[in-house]
Amino acid sequence: MKTRKMVLLLVLPLLLFPFYLGAAGQREKGKEGEAKAAEIVFFNFSAAPVAGHQEDMKKLVDIFEEQNRGIDVKLETAPFSEYFTKLQTLIAGGLAPDVFELNYENFVNYASKGVLLDMSSLADSDSTFTSDIFYPRAYNAFNYKGMQLGLPESFSTVVLFYNKDLFDQAGVGYPKEDWTWEEAIVAAKKITNREKGIWGLNSGIQFWEFYKKVAQNGGSLFNEEKTEVTIDAPENVEALEMMVSLVKEHGVMPSEAERGGVPDEELFKSGKLAMYVSGIWMFDVFKALPFSWDIQVEPGMKRKATHFFANAVSIFAATRHRDAAWKWARFLTSSPEMAKIRIETGWELPALTNKEYLKGYLEKSPPQNRDVVFKSLEYAIVPPVIERQNEMQDIINQAIEHVSLGKLSPKEALAQADAKVEKLLK
Repeated sequence: MKTRKMVLLLVLPLLLFPFYLGAAGQREKGKEGEAKAAEIVFFNFSAAPVAGHQEDMKKLVDIFEEQNRGIDVKLETAPFSEYFTKLQTLIAGGLAPDVFELNYENFVNYASKGVLLDMSSLADSDSTFTSDIFYPRAYNAFNYKGMQLGLPESFSTVVLFYNKDLFDQAGVGYPKEDWTWEEAIVAAKKITNREKGIWGLNSGIQFWEFYKKVAQNGGSLFNEEKTEVTIDAPENVEALEMMVSLVKEHGVMPSEAERGGVPDEELFKSGKLAMYVSGIWMFDVFKALPFSWDIQVEPGMKRKATHFFANAVSIFAATRHRDAAWKWARFLTSSPEMAKIRIETGWELPALTNKEYLKGYLEKSPPQNRDVVFKSLEYAIVPPVIERQNEMQDIINQAIEHVSLGKLSPKEALAQADAKVEKLLK
């Protein structure tokens, strides 16, 4: 008989409605007198039908169960657009899965409410485990107030794509890892040819680029404790000024009117854009382009800072199968079998330091300089996250838009945004 039992009656406010710490899918099977297998429930979005990796996940389950007799993994999945609503409902109803996926932005919300198991003691008692197998930035991203509440499952980074043919035609040297934005602008000016519709670079003027360039310039949007808003700090104003200067002052990036509704990636694909800041998920999109291209670490300001996207595997705090859940979480994030299947199927990248696992990926071309994907992890920073995340992002995006349209100066716009976001923290 399969049962799910409520083991805690503590009501927790999570994501605007109360959650119940219910027992995670306790399942046992087998006839009376027979050995019973622990069944753990794994809820995920990365293997949902729309993602196209259901069979890959099933292969991993089969391998794991063969290696861990006595543990059965029951897969439950939902598309990302529905996933977190369903996860909330499961936890609120006392039917929480034992193990589940979280992206970083949502991880912080769950971590702050106490519904995730601290894996530190499980890791310490596992003599064969060491956190050194993971890239430090990826592993530490899921450490919350000294507690390891997730293991990094996969990651992607943002890099600088560049059209080698355009650089060659202009007689400009290719981007280097230590480039600043000033150096990128110098190169972009030499390549830009408005008459031919060729632009030197493109780096989006929006929240995701703003928070990153703020960090590059030594600033931040909040203090470390997230109790004080610092959006209008001088470093941040300077970062936004640099962003809009690409269009207004230097003329190396097309305005919305000049691009005529053509998306960034289409400009690059058409050979009209020399440098383009985007994510490594664009590799397959660009693989058959009729010109030579490569990647480099994104330019910086006072320091380097690159965007980091990551998914983690977390364990429900009230699971009754802690050891089994740990074994599955560890297998799914660090096993050679997992790494092989992910690399072969193009199913995101494991956040592992062992280059042997990634040999096949590194040998693919283009881009030729794939080491940059992992080099960028050394500079990776996570976005600032608060409980009212979407509202905060909307406020900052509106401020940036006002600057782009010339309605407000960067200082005026960020001062207004600072005051609005301050109210979200109260």
